[in-house]
Amino acid sequence: MDPIGLATWLRRRAERDGDRAALSFAGETLSFAELQHQIEGFADVLAACEVGAGDRVAYVGFNHSRFLVALFATARLGAVFVPLNFRFTGSELAHNIQDSDARLLIADPEHTSPVDDVRDGLGVHCWLRIGEGADGWEGIDDLLAQRPRHVGEVAVDADSPALILYTSGTTGRPKGAVLTHRNLWTNNVNWMLAVNYNAEHVALTSAPLFHSGGMCVMTLPTLMAGGHVVVHEQFDAGTLLDDIERYRVTSLFMVPAMMLFASKHERFATADLSSVRIIVAGAAPVPEPMLRLYGARGIPVSQCWGLTEAATGATFLGTDRALDKLGSCGTAGMLNEVRLTDADGNAVTTPGVHGELCVRGDTVTPGYWNMPEETAAALGPDGWLRTGDVAYQDEDGYYYIADRLKDMIISGGENVYPAEVESVLYGHPAVAEVAVIGAPDDRWGERVVAVVVLAQGARLDLEALREFAGAELARYKLPLELRIVDLLPRNTTGKVLKHELRAMSGTGA
Repeated sequence: MDPIGLATWLRRRAERDGDRAALSFAGETLSFAELQHQIEGFADVLAACEVGAGDRVAYVGFNHSRFLVALFATARLGAVFVPLNFRFTGSELAHNIQDSDARLLIADPEHTSPVDDVRDGLGVHCWLRIGEGADGWEGIDDLLAQRPRHVGEVAVDADSPALILYTSGTTGRPKGAVLTHRNLWTNNVNWMLAVNYNAEHVALTSAPLFHSGGMCVMTLPTLMAGGHVVVHEQFDAGTLLDDIERYRVTSLFMVPAMMLFASKHERFATADLSSVRIIVAGAAPVPEPMLRLYGARGIPVSQCWGLTEAATGATFLGTDRALDKLGSCGTAGMLNEVRLTDADGNAVTTPGVHGELCVRGDTVTPGYWNMPEETAAALGPDGWLRTGDVAYQDEDGYYYIADRLKDMIISGGENVYPAEVESVLYGHPAVAEVAVIGAPDDRWGERVVAVVVLAQGARLDLEALREFAGAELARYKLPLELRIVDLLPRNTTGKVLKHELRAMSGTGA
């Protein structure tokens, strides 16, 4: 059977399991039948605004049940959903809206203002606001109450675009990665086969839904499997712990920063986390001390790897191997291929040798929106996607992420991968958070710099840190400089913005 579109598989799930809980947000739970009813009403509103097949529908706002309703309603019309980063400035939002040539824009009440500042010349034909209307914005609630004409579900080609996801990135302008209905269907099945999502799963999502991690790792696969998705407006450690208990959550998607903040909450030690079967960790390597901390609570962490351009899932680590393959991101998914290549594009197969991770399969984007040169640079004629991530394999074929190519430090001719150093430094009791960057050095070319947020009341100096790390790291990997800061700059997915740390010290982007 060929893959089917987003709107079709959700409708079929609603027809099959209409009474089952589908989506909870802000204390309200919708069954699959109720969710489908809302999707159909929202699609009628979009159609009344003259949205048709192939049109782009942009959305900016915090996580909300209406985000998912809008996503499926857009798909029902054969249109393309374009979720935007709600932390962007008006000018950044304008770039993505103009680049996608969005016909209609949906915003929540908190994000109409930055759009208003730049709305002239955006080319948007209809402006919709979650809730009631306001100056220049039509209210979704008002339009739904008018009961516009009912429109049917549009049949879509599996290879037509369903989403344009603008990569959050850490440098440069975001690129719009196109994900087709085939990409999303294959990714959902890939996750089901890897993690065993099923109708009994209760998945909690507090990562931003506009990002592929928040949307594609658990939310869409769980809904397709008939499970229950709990959505939080934003990440809050206390609310997360409360709702794990309230909904008996089985599955969590968390980035390392979320795991860190949750573990430091005053209720972490006493919260009932017995229902949690798995934490799927992504966005960055999880430090080993963090893996062991959650393991001590009986919570297996599956450190998987993927990226927006591959609809998230590329390698998966089963929970049964979480401890004996500590730090690994697993092996290739059932429905995609993964390999390592050297700088010349040759396959790297020797255990322990680093190479760039490449991925191929039906999860991989057909390209970037309106960016043929960038598409050609990332996608080879043989279908392999270059990811920019560096990894190595062990003797059993399990992959371990080393770092991003652009973040690698070359010190004295030796390659230093910051993630490896960070994992060791996190074990020091004085370290609450740490990021490792390179800085120009007259002797070594680059020196290793540790940027540290101290634990409350702690003190630390460079020699103590080097002595601690020296038991596990070669001398050329040890920090030659220590910088103490109050906060590490992060993007909306929790990734540390290392180019900002380098810029702060005048070391370049």
